[in-house]
Amino acid sequence: MTFVRRFDHVGITVADLDAATAFFVSLGLEADQKMAVEGEFLDTVIGMTGARTEIVMLRAPGGGTTLELSSFTRPDHLPGSPAAPANELGLRNVAFEVHDLQAAVHHAAAGGYGLVGGIGEYEGVWRMAYVRGPEGIIVSLAERIEK
Repeated sequence: MTFVRRFDHVGITVADLDAATAFFVSLGLEADQKMAVEGEFLDTVIGMTGARTEIVMLRAPGGGTTLELSSFTRPDHLPGSPAAPANELGLRNVAFEVHDLQAAVHHAAAGGYGLVGGIGEYEGVWRMAYVRGPEGIIVSLAERIEK
């Protein structure tokens, strides 16, 4: 028996919601309006009392799985590992297929977000790079190689 119906979203907690949202919007994601969530529902789900968070949902043009960025106003966020290497346990990257990898990498670099390593090619099918985005989020950008 399977319980999963579809992949809905990936959630990332950030300290600066506006800066993180701006980064992903600059890559081409579309953002919904910022919303606040608090009360019994949130307290029950996350196992904390008196919590409040602001959330922005982002999606690629055309829809699909969404990216949820959230920032807690209560309780204050706990520091993460902004320079975590790719082999640190836990959620390490969020990946997007792009039209022009080189242009996307240059765009990220112009905003102060550099490569983790370099641009690699996988079996003549994909070119990919990891960019260290806001708050240390590793963003995988991949371009399908047209034959």
